[in-house]
Amino acid sequence: MELVSMGQAARDAAFTLAVAPTALKNQALAAMADELEAQAERVLAANALDIKAARDTGMNEALQDRLLLNPARLAGIVADVRKVISLDDPVGSELESRVLDNGMRLSRRRVPIGVIGVIYEARPNVTIDIAALCLKTGNASILRGGRETFHSNMALVAVIQAALAKVGLPAAAVQYIESPDRALVGQLLTLDQYVDMIIPRGGANLHKLCKEQSTIPVIIGGFGVSHLFVDESADLVRALDVIDNAKVQRPSACNALDTLLVHEAVAERFLPALAARMNARGVSLVAAAKAYGPLAAAGADGLREAGPEDFDTEWLSLTLGVRLVADVEAALAHLRAHNACHSDAILTNSLVNAERFINGAGSAAVYVNASTRFTDGAQFGLGAEVAVSTQKLHARGPMGLTELTSYKWVGQADYLCRP
Repeated sequence: MELVSMGQAARDAAFTLAVAPTALKNQALAAMADELEAQAERVLAANALDIKAARDTGMNEALQDRLLLNPARLAGIVADVRKVISLDDPVGSELESRVLDNGMRLSRRRVPIGVIGVIYEARPNVTIDIAALCLKTGNASILRGGRETFHSNMALVAVIQAALAKVGLPAAAVQYIESPDRALVGQLLTLDQYVDMIIPRGGANLHKLCKEQSTIPVIIGGFGVSHLFVDESADLVRALDVIDNAKVQRPSACNALDTLLVHEAVAERFLPALAARMNARGVSLVAAAKAYGPLAAAGADGLREAGPEDFDTEWLSLTLGVRLVADVEAALAHLRAHNACHSDAILTNSLVNAERFINGAGSAAVYVNASTRFTDGAQFGLGAEVAVSTQKLHARGPMGLTELTSYKWVGQADYLCRP
């Protein structure tokens, strides 16, 4: 379908969705979850084609991990869709209400944004996440995935379309740009007559492209260097478990740990234990000068000295940057200098330092004595997420249902005229 026609159809579908009752939207989501289970073999077979192509073309392992669907991950996606059903529908809820002196009852009421355009790379789960959250909030969506996920996305879109048909909602409520032609991305970014918001989910280059070329508001997020600071008061034994989880559980995730900052006062005791744990987990360390010597003496595998750009790198792999800092202020200074906008944490037993870190970190999500891996829509109880926003307007962190709504002013009176 030609892109302008897709935009027109999406706009029409958005009007239908905007007035759809919650029960009907939940029926569509239930049908989607049921269809995913019924078509699981087809979806996994399609994903296997994408994985084979990725291996044949030499795609790195981190991207292959993002691309991979397996029975457990598919079951998790289904569970996320069903979780969205159980969440309150924000559409129609009132943010505030008051009666003015003239007798008018004035309120702010949540409404759908309209049509959401989403451009994403090697993450087939995004197709379902976006569709589910947009349907629940009465938004139509136009999706454009990467060519590396083509077979997976075609199978998932077929699932979505079948679910929409079962409940009588328009197929144009969720549309997919099938052509890999990159020129279509540019066209989507300027389809402001029909599209109300663009959400890119991918690397820095994709976000840069959208910021520079879009005539539609863009939500920026999904990437950023994640930091963890081990304070001098931290429990150093338990700290290793948190670092291990943040780095190793899923290193290709955008909330995986990239840089570890260690207080100088505990470095002599802590760095040998860190080297041993990271060796056991297959993690290579990239260390600044003061940390390099102690880590080398401790026998850290794959250790190298950090270069000028290493602490600006989102590794997305089993690599971890390490630097020693003098105190919490020095840790915060490092965060400011190195793109700390996503997920950052402090391990400390000092309430003063914890609050200083919380207030000083400019990140969308800040943690005290917890792994950065919790920055996720499902973990936050949102059911799923359309993106993790790292900008400072409209939405920050995992974007769930509420972040896909705007509001309108509603004034109710008794045939009131302005004097």
